Amino acid sequence: MTATGTGSRDGAFAATDWAIIVSLALIWGSAFLWIAIGLDALSPGVVAWLRLVLGAGALLLVPRARRRIDRADYRGVLIIALAGNAGPAMFYAVAEQELDSAVAGMITSATPIVTLVLAFALGNRAVTRGQIAGLVAGFAGVVAMAAPDVLGADAPMTGVGLVLLAVLGYATTNNVVVPLQQRYGGLVVVAHAQVIAAIVLTPFGLAGLSSSEFAMGPIAAVVFLGIVGTGVARVLSATLVGRAGPQRGSVVAYFVPVVAVVLGVLVRDESIAAIQVGGLVLVLLGAAMISRR
Repeated sequence: MTATGTGSRDGAFAATDWAIIVSLALIWGSAFLWIAIGLDALSPGVVAWLRLVLGAGALLLVPRARRRIDRADYRGVLIIALAGNAGPAMFYAVAEQELDSAVAGMITSATPIVTLVLAFALGNRAVTRGQIAGLVAGFAGVVAMAAPDVLGADAPMTGVGLVLLAVLGYATTNNVVVPLQQRYGGLVVVAHAQVIAAIVLTPFGLAGLSSSEFAMGPIAAVVFLGIVGTGVARVLSATLVGRAGPQRGSVVAYFVPVVAVVLGVLVRDESIAAIQVGGLVLVLLGAAMISRR
């Protein structure tokens, strides 16, 4: 039976927790951009495969990542490999062929809500009413921020469905990884899971080589996506949910659209609507409620 667990720390978020959240928000907030750039020259199978190969390879360079995991725990590692790594890597690469990255980011922000529902289904009730209210407020804020980009968009249902599958996979991983992270550490668990995921995606990667062009920009984007956005970021995410629990640890997904909006204003000189400012306020309020003891 699949099991989850509570975080090792039930207090308010510490400086370490906030540092991880900010790092993940910055990395994942730009991840959709790197995928889109990679798809300019590489097939979806190659993008998905390379990001896992690079992520696993980078983590295995650390000797501690090669620590052995007990056979009894490998079912959980396999779930993380398929639901949290191989599946989403392929789903996003295929979806972003026809789905705008802003829409994909908005849908992904449903991860904390789905994580909460799964945690309750698995018997984890370690969350207060105030934190549930924070999850709802944060999700409402994300929807408000994404509304100007989503309203009127003809979002392909296939792409939307694939991103929703990825969200379900992330929510499942957020719950399953907690006891494993606390037993072995995020580095060990993620490294093993990404090796399995890379092997699973190898046929798709090899099949896509013939339809890919090896341009420097897309290759560089996928290298960053693999080493930082897939390898390092997954370790940080596993560490966060192991510390804070699946419900509170998944709050980082709310900050991904925030980073996208801020980068758009500062880097691309995009305008920001009043509803997006209101959404940002809701996200920050929700995060403050979730971060409490």
